[in-house]
Amino acid sequence: MALAPVRTTGAIAAAALVSVVLIFLVSEYRSKSKIPSKKIRLKKSKKGLIDAIGNTPLIRINSLSDATGCEILGKCEFLNPGGSVKDRVAVKIIEEALESGQLRQGGIVTEGSAGSTAISLTTVAPAYGCKCHVVIPDDAAIEKAQTLEVLGAVVERVRPVSITHKDHYVNVARRRAAEANEFALKHRKTSQLDSEGIEQINGYRSDEDSHSSVFSVDCQGGFFADQFENLANFRAHYEGTGPEIWEQTNGDLDAFVAAAGTGGTIAGVSRFLQEKNPNIKCFLIDPPGSGLFNKVTRGVMYTKEEAEGRRLKNPFDTITEGIGINRITRNFMMAKLDGAFRGTDREAVEMARFLLKNDGLFLGSSSAMNCVGAVRVAQSIGPGHTIVTILCDSGMRHLSKFHNSEYLSQLGLTPKATGLEFLGYK
Repeated sequence: MALAPVRTTGAIAAAALVSVVLIFLVSEYRSKSKIPSKKIRLKKSKKGLIDAIGNTPLIRINSLSDATGCEILGKCEFLNPGGSVKDRVAVKIIEEALESGQLRQGGIVTEGSAGSTAISLTTVAPAYGCKCHVVIPDDAAIEKAQTLEVLGAVVERVRPVSITHKDHYVNVARRRAAEANEFALKHRKTSQLDSEGIEQINGYRSDEDSHSSVFSVDCQGGFFADQFENLANFRAHYEGTGPEIWEQTNGDLDAFVAAAGTGGTIAGVSRFLQEKNPNIKCFLIDPPGSGLFNKVTRGVMYTKEEAEGRRLKNPFDTITEGIGINRITRNFMMAKLDGAFRGTDREAVEMARFLLKNDGLFLGSSSAMNCVGAVRVAQSIGPGHTIVTILCDSGMRHLSKFHNSEYLSQLGLTPKATGLEFLGYK
């Protein structure tokens, strides 16, 4: 009978030993496991919204890849917080302006934009303590202006005119920045003098009646973003988009193609990729009315007909927005291109519907044109290659025009294709 307690004690001791061994083994497994704990895996954002910009997915566009025999990949820039590739540019422009002292917290960022850049600036500006004043042509899709207003921007719509005209939307935006600086300077001087009992300076009174209806009392001046000529645009893609594409493809790509408006995306990406590998071919896809195709292929901005004095009254006869231009910007000058293709409005419309039907991709006009360019490149260099393009924004900003059946019908652009026959595929 004396043996029972001994057995119980031995069992307890054995169980305790097993428990210690198990705890040790589990501890060792966890310490050597490649799977980090939740505490290590979760990374806290230090910049809030800004940290969510960039590092967008690079996806295979299945329908186009299968049709062409090439791997056609699209960089999903529409997944940025502000909904477009321009988020990158907005952040770079504002950060460089703040660092240089050209912009102060509480200041107003002004821009002349057909939509996406303005929306991106308005989206990210509050993260830097700034506001936005946007000037856009009055023929831009109405939902863009509505989005800007909801985001808190002051929106000024002006009639479309030549860039040489003082009232071109870009030139108006430049003036608004200068006016904001003048207003802030006068307000600061007046506030200083008012504290000494003096109410006026150069005939300007610092009271509510004399304040501009455009600028608030606490305005800390203005800064013109100047996306067309500001090389922060180029640097955003040279330092961000280009390296991401290189890493996501492991450097295994043969060509890159995109349209150009300001030229920042195609310049930054093409220069970075060709510096990494000179064998990567970079191409432009250009919409109707734009002179960049001629510049790249012939060295001049005009066609033979235009050279003979028969230039179109309105050369920008295209339904695509944000791409195409008839001048060389500082950003575009940084591009390294091997050639160019001309796209048409019909091709862009048909491509957008084709991708929506076959891939579930709901894209805007410039994204659709880029995909037309990707197919053109595939036809040019042949199957077996990897081609990358940019999916700039979604179709949500193009509902009133590019994705409006009635609007397209009026222009004779009702989509009719059942496949890719509009690009030569049966």
